[in-house]
Amino acid sequence: MTRDELVRWGESFGRAATPPLVVALAGDLGAGKTTLAQAFCAGYGVTEPVTSPTFAIVHRYEAPRSPVYHLDLYRLDTPSELVNIGWDEIVMSHALVIVEWPERAGGLIPPDHVPIDLEHAADDPERRILLAG
Repeated sequence: MTRDELVRWGESFGRAATPPLVVALAGDLGAGKTTLAQAFCAGYGVTEPVTSPTFAIVHRYEAPRSPVYHLDLYRLDTPSELVNIGWDEIVMSHALVIVEWPERAGGLIPPDHVPIDLEHAADDPERRILLAG
């Protein structure tokens, strides 16, 4: 997928998303996780700018259907740190929850989450491979 294709796919996914929904975005640095999260939010109806929560860990946005929580767990050392950000309340809420670096949550990602993995295409650094489901 090119960046434009990734954005179109993400916006379509966001339009179709029904809360409560937890989406786990995995992939290497620079794979496009935040770009995809921004596209989800745009399709879901978030009108404010969506930025990476790398340092804040959690950003909350308003949308017509429900709130959207965008989490970036990259800076967490252990899953036990999730308690400090209100993890249980977030994943149990009636919201769209987008989690970057979900592997940092260990076994705390809800079992009914939607897993999405982004990978760099081996033959073209501008393209990504998206694996969902």
